[in-house]
Amino acid sequence: MPQFSELPLNPQISDALSGAGFASMTQVQAETLPDSLAGRDVMVQASTGSGKTIAFAVAGLNQVDPADYATQMLVVCPTRELAEQVSQQLRLVGRQLPNLKVLTLCGGVAMGPQIQSLKHGAAIVVATPGRLVEHVNKRRLSLASVKVRVLDEADRMLDMGFSEDIEMLFSLTPQSAQTLFFSATYTAAIEDQAQRYLKDPVTHRQPEQNEQRPDIAELVYRVDDKHRLQALKGLLSETQPHKAMVFCNTRQQVSTVYESLAQEGFAAMPLQGELTQQQRNDVLMQFACDSLQVLVATDVAARGLDIKGVDSVIVYTVSEDPEVHIHRIGRTGRAGEKGQAFTLCSEAEELHLGRIEALQNETLTRKGFQSLRFHANRIRTPDYSCIAVNAGKKQKLRPGDFLGSLTQDALIDATDIGKISVQSQTSYIGIKQRSVKKAMRHFREGKIKGKRVRARKL
Repeated sequence: MPQFSELPLNPQISDALSGAGFASMTQVQAETLPDSLAGRDVMVQASTGSGKTIAFAVAGLNQVDPADYATQMLVVCPTRELAEQVSQQLRLVGRQLPNLKVLTLCGGVAMGPQIQSLKHGAAIVVATPGRLVEHVNKRRLSLASVKVRVLDEADRMLDMGFSEDIEMLFSLTPQSAQTLFFSATYTAAIEDQAQRYLKDPVTHRQPEQNEQRPDIAELVYRVDDKHRLQALKGLLSETQPHKAMVFCNTRQQVSTVYESLAQEGFAAMPLQGELTQQQRNDVLMQFACDSLQVLVATDVAARGLDIKGVDSVIVYTVSEDPEVHIHRIGRTGRAGEKGQAFTLCSEAEELHLGRIEALQNETLTRKGFQSLRFHANRIRTPDYSCIAVNAGKKQKLRPGDFLGSLTQDALIDATDIGKISVQSQTSYIGIKQRSVKKAMRHFREGKIKGKRVRARKL
């Protein structure tokens, strides 16, 4: 593949890419960057994991002057988690640009620190629509100097109740601003809507032959609303997935399903928009650390998340939008792994299921829910617990610091230590159940790299 060094880039960006191990471009980067670096508006459709974020990060950063604290690049994302991921990538690509400030503005976290940060300006702002509109309306942030505006997951941004916010925000940016739209999918209606914001755009689509169809076995269970919840419990106890995501259409359904599963003893947690950022992080890290079996979520809450190792997806209620169904089941069968997807479908939902089958060009096998039996003694207990520690990158800690301390000081076998994720001010560690007490005692009485820390079992 072509090299980043072949592009007309700021040398500091080229050096940062090289230092981060990005020498060769992915296909989507090689196809889009010549146009976006030339100042053209682009609309890009490419699969998850294709390198879209780096593609727009490079294009945008190449226009940014770090010495100017006015906001020059605006990236709008549908979820807080995606905004955080994008900000990390932007900081990585721009790490050699002196005094570059990337500010993340999302709801669910305290407003005060964001207000203080805005007083000092930020060359790049990455935000979710609601919090961004709030800051703009209060005149804490001006978009009058924006050179590049980006919609990540553009299809959802224009189709999730955000369209009015996007229209208002984009109206406050200069007409000369470059527009970059990136997404995994676009419907014809969304493409038409996108044209309102694009000037003579270049459209890039990743060729279908280069996209490997995920290996996902799909099965539909015919249910009625009265027995839907019982069918779900039976499905979980019979298939015993390692990690399962259950998708619901509404927050109320998420709450109902989660509460019922938890009462039966399933290791389940809800993920929905009303959780605070800390609560969402805790839930997601429990799932990542294999201390949860079931994550119950709405589509809005689960959009843009990078969740690995999901072996089962259960569609609790069928979406009216067949594209949403594709996104749901696409949470499993990733990176060449096999996955399984189950859909609970009532007679009233058959119309929606028919649209899904038409889109996938296949007829899905159906079974009666009566074949599912709930076995309370077959509820799977996760192998790990997740411990949250109130220290992270800001305290100069790395995963190796936790691993060394737990194995050498607490004398915990290395095989009992799972995933370690060190974030800004919190770290998450997966510990086998048999070693949790020993680890908690160590965090209470010992030190990590000479520092006292507080820990809590999630």
